Amino acid sequence: MTTGHRITVEPGERHVRVVRDGRVLAESDRALVLRETGCPARWYIPPEDVRLDLLTPSATHTYCPFKGTASYWSLPDAPDLVWSYPDPKPAVASIKDHLCFYDVDVD
Repeated sequence: MTTGHRITVEPGERHVRVVRDGRVLAESDRALVLRETGCPARWYIPPEDVRLDLLTPSATHTYCPFKGTASYWSLPDAPDLVWSYPDPKPAVASIKDHLCFYDVDVD
């Protein structure tokens, strides 16, 4: 890791609910919270708690030197709204296949 850069992943202790335009996209009591230097806390939600039927896989992929290569999903009016790491770096292995949303309501 780069000097001063830190990532932690731990079980979330809150109920996480993702709503867009009045539609619940995900709801979980099992989300993981990822904290990374210089970034807001991000909630990674197990796929079983996400409305995958509403999402379309995107051709977008990005690379993070600390987490690995991310894959993205979209809604018709929200491209690349959701991402996950199907093969994350060992330091963040627990987020494997969990999905993260840009817009999250945490209840």
